[in-house]
Amino acid sequence: MRTILITGQGGSGRTTVAAATGLGAARAGARTLVLSADRMDSPGAVLGVNTGAEPVRVAPNLTVWRPDAAEGFREDLVAFQERAASVLDLLGASRLDAEELTPLPGAEELSLLRALRDAALSEAYDLLVVDLPPAPQALALLGLPQELRRYLRRLLPPERQAARALRPVLGRLAGVPMPAGRLYETAARWDVELAAVAAVVEAPGTSVRLVAEPGPAGADHVRAASVGLALRALPVDTLVANRVLPDGEHDTWLAGLVAQQRKTLEAWEETRPVHGVAHLGRDPRGTDDLAALDVPAAGDGAARVEWAVTDRLADEGVLVWHIPLPGAVRDELDLIRRGDELVVTAGQFRRIVPLPSALRRCTVGGAALRDGELRIRFAPDPRLWPGTR
Repeated sequence: MRTILITGQGGSGRTTVAAATGLGAARAGARTLVLSADRMDSPGAVLGVNTGAEPVRVAPNLTVWRPDAAEGFREDLVAFQERAASVLDLLGASRLDAEELTPLPGAEELSLLRALRDAALSEAYDLLVVDLPPAPQALALLGLPQELRRYLRRLLPPERQAARALRPVLGRLAGVPMPAGRLYETAARWDVELAAVAAVVEAPGTSVRLVAEPGPAGADHVRAASVGLALRALPVDTLVANRVLPDGEHDTWLAGLVAQQRKTLEAWEETRPVHGVAHLGRDPRGTDDLAALDVPAAGDGAARVEWAVTDRLADEGVLVWHIPLPGAVRDELDLIRRGDELVVTAGQFRRIVPLPSALRRCTVGGAALRDGELRIRFAPDPRLWPGTR
């Protein structure tokens, strides 16, 4: 399945572009699902229909779905209480009833991730268009599966399950119940579900489309978002410049705005594929308006960003890890090694990545940012590196 993740500048028309992309693909014959976590039914407002917790067919080959975060949150928390019953009883905790539960911040995002997984596993669609929040929130959302898996493995290491037969004895010796097997089973189930979501995000057919209005604010957002997406190794196939004003004779203030847009577009086109979408002169409403928007076709996506390790042992005695970070600023970069992991911070974004196996036996020898690429030098650790004859 082809998956297009649409994010970008807040207020730039991301939902409109997502709906128009889905409509265009559906009219081209692709069975398309537009997935959104928007509370206010912005997709429905743009398409001229009501959408909700159940998938709604809004046009031939086109379905829109806004998952019900509240219901999913209730089901998950009630199920967790059942599985963690022994721990909750030990703490003297009172159970929460489903009727008194309201979704916490982030429930919409978790519900969207689950729907993303379910839609990708379904054979009912050829194309999945995901209407994501603005880029900073979207990047946190897309990185959540890997982060949660890391937390689970730290809090409930799978290898501790080997001591299942000893838990009753250890519990009597310690005087408190040991974690129940069902708690580990729940963690294992969550790990599988999170891995399935991560697999969709990292699949070869998944790419990102950035949406922004050409101008100073849009340029700043695109630069920051590009760094964050590169840090997550997410490929951007197109930058959609939305609401582009037409050339021609304009009043003084409008002429200045057009010139500003042209300057930004020229700068963008020097570094990336850009697709301009003309301003209709009104807010698009209904399928006729969406069809009039010249959004890019679904296409085949973009190649994934590779973090390659080059061997320079013979010449310089080091291995070099190449991390593409277009738009990154040296003063905003920070690196910390923690065991077999590397913590990379670029501006407002941070990612913790496991080191490739060869680099785990090395020490960090330095780093440099050149031509939009972070290059980290690793020197073999004599205590761990295989000796030569």
